Amino acid sequence: MAETQRHEMTTKRVIYQIPGMEAVTVRRDVKYRATDAGSLTLDVYYPPDTKGDARTPAVIFVVGYSDLGAQRIMGCRFKEMEGFISWAQLTAASGMVAITYSTGADPAEDARALLRYVRQNAAALGIDETRIGIWACSGHVPNALAVLMDEESKDLKCAALCYGLTLDLDGFTGVADAAATLRFVTPAAGKSVDDLPKDVPLFIMRSGRDEFPHLNETMDRFLARAVGANLPVTFVNQPGAPHAFDLLDDSETSRETIRRILGFLRFHLG
Repeated sequence: MAETQRHEMTTKRVIYQIPGMEAVTVRRDVKYRATDAGSLTLDVYYPPDTKGDARTPAVIFVVGYSDLGAQRIMGCRFKEMEGFISWAQLTAASGMVAITYSTGADPAEDARALLRYVRQNAAALGIDETRIGIWACSGHVPNALAVLMDEESKDLKCAALCYGLTLDLDGFTGVADAAATLRFVTPAAGKSVDDLPKDVPLFIMRSGRDEFPHLNETMDRFLARAVGANLPVTFVNQPGAPHAFDLLDDSETSRETIRRILGFLRFHLG
């Protein structure tokens, strides 16, 4: 069977760069879970000046889609997309370890298995298991929210959620409708903002000109509930930004938003 040509979006890199991005060290294809279809792997990006015995805070880039579909449609796995690679490089160059990973047929269980593996092997990976945050965007966000709600994940320190679908609230079905079309997982379906931990800071970025149907409507409902519940929310609304602003909107406003996301992660991960 001929290889699927890579979709143009898989070649897009983050529009913000900082010194040291190309100097980060990458440990590739560490096996974290065995499945019937083969082993799933993670890539670990280390800051350029990491010492051999260092235990560094980490950011996990949560995936909400199966790579089985991604490879068929986009031509590669998510951790091989330049957007994920450049975000990981940017995070590592900012002083934190970045972790990207492959998924199989069950991205929800894969995310849980990944977190367990990282905690259990933190010393060997050079990670401080007491200082872990997560990052997710777009259709990956529903899985990230489920990770935050999971009892095993109560010690996560923060989450950055960008231009993402969230939860179906008040009888709205925008997330479920999008998931049925785009095939991302929604393991938090039926849950509410009240199921989120009360003390995990959230950074939520809204693209004001997001073209995906109902995405901002789901986010607006989520934000109203989160503020009503007095959750620790940092919210940035970028009025002129499109979906995937970090890859497509080459503007100083977008670069400042990315700087703020990195600053949020650095602050809460210490």
